[in-house]
Amino acid sequence: MLDNTLKQQLASYLKNLKTPVELVAYLSDGDASDKIAALVEDIKGLSSQIQVREDRDSPVRRPAMGVRSTEVDTELRFAGLPLGHEFTSLVLAILHSGGHPMKIDPALIEQVRELEGDHHFETYISLSCQNCPDVVQALNMMAVINPRITHEMVDGALFQDEVDDRKVMAVPSVFLNGKSFAQGRISLADILKKVDVGAAARSLDRLKEKPVFDMLVVGGGPAASAAAIYAARKGIRTGVLAERFGGQLLDTVGIENFISVKETEGPKLAANLEAHVQSYDVDIMSGHRAADLRVSDDGTIEIDVEGGATLLSRSVMLATGARWREMNVPGEQEYRGRGVAYCPHCDGPLFKGKSVAVIGGGNSGIEAAIDLAGIVKHVTVLEFDSRLRADEVLQRKARSMGNIEIIVNAQTTEVLGNGEKVTGLSYSDRVSGDSRHVELAGIFVQIGLVPNTDFLKGKIDLSGRGEIIVDERGATSLPGVFAAGDATTSPYKQIVIAMGAGATAALGAFDYLIRSSVEEGRSDSKAA
Repeated sequence: MLDNTLKQQLASYLKNLKTPVELVAYLSDGDASDKIAALVEDIKGLSSQIQVREDRDSPVRRPAMGVRSTEVDTELRFAGLPLGHEFTSLVLAILHSGGHPMKIDPALIEQVRELEGDHHFETYISLSCQNCPDVVQALNMMAVINPRITHEMVDGALFQDEVDDRKVMAVPSVFLNGKSFAQGRISLADILKKVDVGAAARSLDRLKEKPVFDMLVVGGGPAASAAAIYAARKGIRTGVLAERFGGQLLDTVGIENFISVKETEGPKLAANLEAHVQSYDVDIMSGHRAADLRVSDDGTIEIDVEGGATLLSRSVMLATGARWREMNVPGEQEYRGRGVAYCPHCDGPLFKGKSVAVIGGGNSGIEAAIDLAGIVKHVTVLEFDSRLRADEVLQRKARSMGNIEIIVNAQTTEVLGNGEKVTGLSYSDRVSGDSRHVELAGIFVQIGLVPNTDFLKGKIDLSGRGEIIVDERGATSLPGVFAAGDATTSPYKQIVIAMGAGATAALGAFDYLIRSSVEEGRSDSKAA
């Protein structure tokens, strides 16, 4: 199962085990079961701390792989083969079960340890989903910390009957004690907010106690990371307020144009950025969203946080990024997560053998269609314009595939469903005016991005598209407030450009702070 290079790397990691770990192979019949048995056998010989047992009798999902701590008698399971994006989840599960320290806030560890009651989590994933491992790893850590918490990863492609019975149409989908708990990427802190009564209030109380920042960065993507690093290196008090650290990177699969790095993945780059920021004295406040911005009489900038807290700073750098643009047609919100999706890499495997549509004929839309064509029965691409806007090389690839149909001059008008899931869509032919219908099981929306600036309307100058207007230093129309990244009028929405703009805005803000201090000093001297 594992090649020699991977075995050597894994063996070096397993040297960190402090206590024995038992791998349990819950086997059945079939190819997947054979592969799990082979994977367990490969890992067995890599450390003297690894023990192996085969189980063909216990009433559990099969095939599956259990990871048990013999020290504290905890077990978490992988129902399906934990390879692809989930191989890292398996490695971390083994290390944490064997006593290797977790790289998370000690306060969160203590909060998990003190949770009362029994919590049985199940997470349905696809091995091509780049967001799923974060959720799996968070719940695995909870299961290792607290014996009354259990967690099982379930490969939706392998357990298709369960996916259909539970109406799972997007991943990751988390169930708690048999009931739907969460859908989409969710952090450990956010999980605790949902299961630990009072956790959200305590988190907001901690924000209320924060002293005034010199620079507060709002956002957690590449622009925000660069700004935080540049600000911290200047020796000023720096904070980062982010709903989720990583931003759009967490939804990006392959990155091949980040200078000096030939190829990487979004979540990996996001983790590296967070680690870099954490290496400086930066106060990272994740899991919170900014709700308002204003300037007090003394020039201090106030950022209201959803839930009731307010943060104060002498300068602010806005890097709120963007989100997927929605179709805004009847049925879209009703069937979101029940056939309407925005991430083909994550949710595509759930539509294996079915017909789907991709809305949008740009690069992202045609790339999605090509990826989906290898999984689903048929892909219908609907483009509003009279021609596709994707690169010619992508168009040629799509047209060469036998199960992709491209329709231009198509305006989607309604998402159709049966009350539980998507059954089709309606569109209008913009040339003839005729209304037409397509029967399908899934709709993947790929029509661009919308800046996350709703809370800034009326506060600072925005473009007609809602983008923050900035100058060459990243300054906005409001003194002391700077901005960078996809939320701004920057014409090119690229990672490397966002990072450069974040650094520029941080330096602009630092220059603003210096000049403000000098002016304040002059005013004090005159007053004296």
